[in-house]
Amino acid sequence: MSAFFSLNFLLLILASLAKEAICVSKEIPAQQAADRVVGLPGQPPVKFKQYAGYITVNGTHGRALFYWFFESQENPHEKPLLLWLNGGPGCSSIGYGEAEELGPFFPQNSTEPKLKLNPYAWNKAANLLFLESPVGVGFSYTNTTNDISELGDTITAKDSHTFIVKWFQRFPQFRSHEFYIAGESYAGHYVPQLSELILDNNHNPAKKDYINFKGLMIGNALMDDETDQKGMIDYAWDHAVISDGLYENIKKKCNFSMPKPTHECNIELNKYFDVYKIIDMYSLYAPTCPSDNNSTRRKRPVINGIAPHSFSKFDGWHQRPATGYDPCASDYTELYLNRPQVQKALHANITKIPYPWTHCNNNITFWKDAPSSMLPVIKKLIAGGLRVWVYSGDTDGRIPVTATRYTLRKLGLNIVNDWTPWYTSKEVGGWTIEHKGLTFVTIRGAGHQVPTFAPKQALQLVRHFLLNKKLPRGPI
Repeated sequence: MSAFFSLNFLLLILASLAKEAICVSKEIPAQQAADRVVGLPGQPPVKFKQYAGYITVNGTHGRALFYWFFESQENPHEKPLLLWLNGGPGCSSIGYGEAEELGPFFPQNSTEPKLKLNPYAWNKAANLLFLESPVGVGFSYTNTTNDISELGDTITAKDSHTFIVKWFQRFPQFRSHEFYIAGESYAGHYVPQLSELILDNNHNPAKKDYINFKGLMIGNALMDDETDQKGMIDYAWDHAVISDGLYENIKKKCNFSMPKPTHECNIELNKYFDVYKIIDMYSLYAPTCPSDNNSTRRKRPVINGIAPHSFSKFDGWHQRPATGYDPCASDYTELYLNRPQVQKALHANITKIPYPWTHCNNNITFWKDAPSSMLPVIKKLIAGGLRVWVYSGDTDGRIPVTATRYTLRKLGLNIVNDWTPWYTSKEVGGWTIEHKGLTFVTIRGAGHQVPTFAPKQALQLVRHFLLNKKLPRGPI
């Protein structure tokens, strides 16, 4: 090959690459502009940018996941990126996380669409990304019906990983930012499993899909079936929810190390769950919505070892009345997100899904795979050098603080700093214990959805997590 031909060939390649780069550089702003949310019905004015839309995670099957992204309220080019996941499995991170916990906008009870600004929104601390996962949840969809029967932990993690890789392709300006994942409840599976995929994929920093992943945080999280179930029962007895007799019968007849309960155990567990028909399992001291027929009371599917009744109620998302919490907030969310003008503004429901948006998809009745324990994965993530925080609202009866303490004890990590109070202003916000490789934090007076019950403490928590900074150990 002559030098002249080689030079021409090289120039052709460079020209082709330059042309491709120009096309890509033009395509990315166009994609972002298409996803830009310029204003929602009933939305107060804000200065930060927001985006919403779909990322296709499997073109052959037509699987696409819906996201809603908020830039940080200050200096978004400097702040980390935080992905939030709710659990279920089968429940929406937008319906719960964004609209009722830690997002910037909360729907209100009104005949007209109306949003209220959340003064403790987590996009005060980070660029904030919400994902409805897996397909079939919220606005996320698949064109292949059989995909719903194949859902489980594995496919959920793979699709979520594909989503985040493709999301960074659409928003490359955030690729270099520190990336974190947080979530609650069944996200005790989702978050570690997605974290593991990212960790495994990150061995070569030069790869195009390398993610600047730094850590994970999970709250009131399902992590280990045996200790979670034992902790539920012990917590209920210790908080005067069940009688001494029922407590002793459950201890005698139930072996939570077994994959399925016996018939005798189920009889006693049914008595246990009867109590939570009259009080809120997810926040023992919170009020309940007076509407008996509201959509948020439908049964939620979950896979664990106790019984189908173990997730027989939706998360209450409740808070004590003194904070101004409305226990019917989930009703307002469903009404708001089903408004056609809201869906249009969010670029949602583009395929005209033949069912209303709901917090949880009750058609997800089968879950293909769910490990009984996430502790091996958590150990791997710690060994991989990731920052790992676990937190627990201490009035939650579903995944109570007792269960999480049993689980962390089973993890067997050395204690670096033992049980210590931490403070919000001059009040004790909770307690913290620092293990080698893992920090555990309790939030005093908070239920299953910590940001809903203790919004100020929750924002303080995530700020310290992102900064890798100890919570204050005295009045501030």
